Amino acid sequence: MPKTLTMRLDDETYEAFLKAAKAERRSLANLVETAALRHIQEASFVDEMEMVEILSRPQLVKRLKAGSADAKKRRGRLVSRL
Repeated sequence: MPKTLTMRLDDETYEAFLKAAKAERRSLANLVETAALRHIQEASFVDEMEMVEILSRPQLVKRLKAGSADAKKRRGRLVSRL
Protein backbone atom coordinates (compact mmCIF):
# COMPACT_ATOMS: atom_id res chain seq x y z
CA MET A 1 0.00 0.00 0.00
CA PRO A 2 1.42 3.44 -0.91
CA LYS A 3 2.62 5.66 1.92
CA THR A 4 2.46 9.43 2.22
CA LEU A 5 5.55 11.44 3.06
CA THR A 6 5.42 15.07 4.13
CA MET A 7 8.51 17.20 3.51
CA ARG A 8 9.39 20.74 4.49
CA LEU A 9 11.32 22.60 1.80
CA ASP A 10 12.43 26.18 1.68
CA ASP A 11 10.99 28.21 -1.21
CA GLU A 12 14.19 28.09 -3.25
CA THR A 13 14.47 24.30 -3.06
CA TYR A 14 10.77 23.82 -3.83
CA GLU A 15 11.03 26.04 -6.90
CA ALA A 16 14.10 24.13 -8.13
CA PHE A 17 12.27 20.80 -7.75
CA LEU A 18 9.12 22.15 -9.39
CA LYS A 19 11.09 23.60 -12.33
CA ALA A 20 12.87 20.25 -12.87
CA ALA A 21 9.58 18.32 -12.69
CA LYS A 22 7.92 20.64 -15.23
CA ALA A 23 10.90 20.36 -17.57
CA GLU A 24 10.54 16.57 -17.53
CA ARG A 25 6.72 16.77 -17.76
CA ARG A 26 6.06 14.80 -14.61
CA SER A 27 4.71 15.36 -11.15
CA LEU A 28 6.79 16.76 -8.35
CA ALA A 29 6.16 13.61 -6.30
CA ASN A 30 7.41 11.41 -9.15
CA LEU A 31 10.54 13.52 -9.60
CA VAL A 32 11.41 13.36 -5.91
CA GLU A 33 10.67 9.61 -5.68
CA THR A 34 12.73 8.62 -8.73
CA ALA A 35 15.62 10.91 -7.77
CA ALA A 36 15.73 9.47 -4.25
CA LEU A 37 15.59 5.88 -5.54
CA ARG A 38 18.33 6.58 -8.09
CA HIS A 39 20.52 8.05 -5.37
CA ILE A 40 20.02 5.03 -3.11
CA GLN A 41 20.82 2.61 -5.93
CA GLU A 42 23.94 4.47 -6.97
CA ALA A 43 25.18 4.76 -3.39
CA SER A 44 24.54 1.10 -2.65
CA PHE A 45 26.47 -0.48 -5.50
CA VAL A 46 29.88 -0.12 -7.09
CA ASP A 47 30.15 1.30 -10.57
CA GLU A 48 31.55 -0.65 -13.52
CA MET A 49 35.07 0.74 -13.22
CA GLU A 50 35.23 -0.13 -9.52
CA MET A 51 34.04 -3.66 -10.24
CA VAL A 52 36.67 -4.13 -12.96
CA GLU A 53 39.33 -2.99 -10.48
CA ILE A 54 38.05 -5.35 -7.77
CA LEU A 55 37.81 -8.35 -10.10
CA SER A 56 41.32 -7.73 -11.45
CA ARG A 57 42.74 -8.42 -7.97
CA PRO A 58 42.32 -12.17 -7.21
CA GLN A 59 43.60 -11.86 -3.63
CA LEU A 60 41.01 -9.19 -2.87
CA VAL A 61 38.21 -11.30 -4.38
CA LYS A 62 39.34 -14.26 -2.29
CA ARG A 63 39.31 -12.16 0.90
CA LEU A 64 35.90 -10.69 0.08
CA LYS A 65 34.44 -14.17 -0.46
CA ALA A 66 35.95 -15.40 2.81
CA GLY A 67 34.58 -12.38 4.64
CA SER A 68 31.14 -12.89 3.13
CA ALA A 69 31.16 -16.56 4.13
CA ASP A 70 32.21 -15.64 7.69
CA ALA A 71 29.44 -13.05 7.90
CA LYS A 72 26.83 -15.58 6.76
CA LYS A 73 28.04 -17.98 9.48
CA ARG A 74 28.03 -15.04 11.94
CA ARG A 75 31.71 -15.54 12.71
CA GLY A 76 33.92 -12.68 13.72
CA ARG A 77 33.03 -9.47 15.44
CA LEU A 78 31.84 -6.05 14.45
CA VAL A 79 34.43 -3.33 14.78
CA SER A 80 32.96 0.13 14.84
CA ARG A 81 34.93 3.26 14.01
CA LEU A 82 34.08 6.30 16.05
